[in-house]
Amino acid sequence: QVQLVESGGGLVQAGDSLRLSCAYSGRDRSRYDMAWFRQAPGKGREFVGMITPDGANTAYADSVKGRFTISRDIAKDTVYLQMSNLTPEDTAIYVCAAKPKGLRYAYPYLYNYWGQGTQVTVST
Repeated sequence: QVQLVESGGGLVQAGDSLRLSCAYSGRDRSRYDMAWFRQAPGKGREFVGMITPDGANTAYADSVKGRFTISRDIAKDTVYLQMSNLTPEDTAIYVCAAKPKGLRYAYPYLYNYWGQGTQVTVST
């Protein structure tokens, strides 16, 4: 199993940048796809982006494509979400998740492990 701990959230202004981190640990963690989801009050959990175990491939939701970048430092067992040009619509709790690597990645039910989340608030 895998344990996930997010950090880096905070309060920023529109147009600012922020980097979130997700530290992970557990057996066979190198086999897992890692993803970021977000959930705003009153809304469902939304896919943000995914990165493969070796960091070679990434995928993003259309709403963040071109603004957000997922990366990972394998040596540090950490996945990052670099967010740029933030808008108030990006305000949400951001949660990282893990699942065995596979072709599908955009739906919450695919993921076995979840972190506690970190709050990102973007003001006008």
